[in-house]
Amino acid sequence: MKSKYVILASALLISVASFAQKDQIKSAEKALKSGDAQGAVSILNDAENMVANAKDTEQAQFYYVKGNAYLNLADKNIETSKNLSLSAESYKKLIEVEKASGKQKYSTEAATSIGQIKGKLINAAIADTQANKNAEGAKKLYDAYALDKKDTINLYYAASTAVNAQDFDLALPMYEELKQLNFSGKGTLYLATNKVNSNEDNFASAKDRDMAVKLGTHEKPRTEAVPSKRGEIYKNLALILVQKGRTEDAKKAIAEARKANPEDSSLLLTEANLYLETKDFDMYKKLVGEALEKDPKNADLVFNLGVISAGAKNNADAEKYYLKAIEINPEYTNAYLNLAALKLEAEKPIIDEMNKLGTTAKDMKRYDVLKAQRENVFKGVIPYLKKANELDPKNQDVAKTLLGVYSALEMTAEAKALKAKM
Repeated sequence: MKSKYVILASALLISVASFAQKDQIKSAEKALKSGDAQGAVSILNDAENMVANAKDTEQAQFYYVKGNAYLNLADKNIETSKNLSLSAESYKKLIEVEKASGKQKYSTEAATSIGQIKGKLINAAIADTQANKNAEGAKKLYDAYALDKKDTINLYYAASTAVNAQDFDLALPMYEELKQLNFSGKGTLYLATNKVNSNEDNFASAKDRDMAVKLGTHEKPRTEAVPSKRGEIYKNLALILVQKGRTEDAKKAIAEARKANPEDSSLLLTEANLYLETKDFDMYKKLVGEALEKDPKNADLVFNLGVISAGAKNNADAEKYYLKAIEINPEYTNAYLNLAALKLEAEKPIIDEMNKLGTTAKDMKRYDVLKAQRENVFKGVIPYLKKANELDPKNQDVAKTLLGVYSALEMTAEAKALKAKM
């Protein structure tokens, strides 16, 4: 008989707890309706330890009211990011409870609210980045991704924004997650111009875009290919790992990526840049050679080979690569500048020798020879400096260098014309 009383007492306790929880949910709803969202949250937090023993319907109602309370606080700009995330977390628990019970009362509304929260987080993140609060923006974008992990582009933007904030500890796990997902971001944009506001809108499909054009709401349809973002992702991942002294991990990550995505040429370039960063020039040249076999018209690669050759004091090869880069891209400003700088290096030994000469007839004769050589050096760089100045007229360093050359050669008219433009 005694054990029966114990069972009865336990049932009574559970029943009392259930009644208490119902009262707390009602009190929280009342507080929320009166505008006291923080009071509603406090009431529900006090009842949190009893929610596991409540009926499914009561659990759903509990999380529904809690989600609404947190969302109300966020709408009042009270710890916006934190409360948006807590609101979404409550709604997700609600949906889980109702899915398990098979009875759906609040799930549709909760799902709509989660979508709205995601939009609010993204908009808040955009506002943060515009205010140069990139770290805060990155966290909000990650929270938006956490709400809808199928929308992986938000994880990519979160990682990129964290890099802009120079918060590499924040960015690293995001890039590692992108790596784990083998995220590419490659796709197609279906665009058309909105006739009302002249903005270019993106559509989910070519069919949707073409329908809008047919209905007359949009015009100027176009399709744009979005390239793979893997190269950028692995480049940033590698640079962060190198900065943290984990060079071998960086090399391993890119090697694995290339193996998994052999057709993605951006990864080959990323691997080459990693070896350039770590000053392994032999491996860099090997990888660049491989890249040029696939893309012989890549002026950047050729230019970089010129930079490496110049650094190794192999000026003949450097000149060859700079000229090749210009052949590929006649508007490659830096190639013209580097060619000019390379050729101007020949002036120093000439000046050094001129400064050592005396006033004998022999020395004066040698001086005239050296002076002619120096003038030839200057004449040789004029075409490259003029072209660089033409391509980048706002670059004062280029203009000053060219002006110095004109002055040295006593090209008064040219110097005067250039000075007038500066």
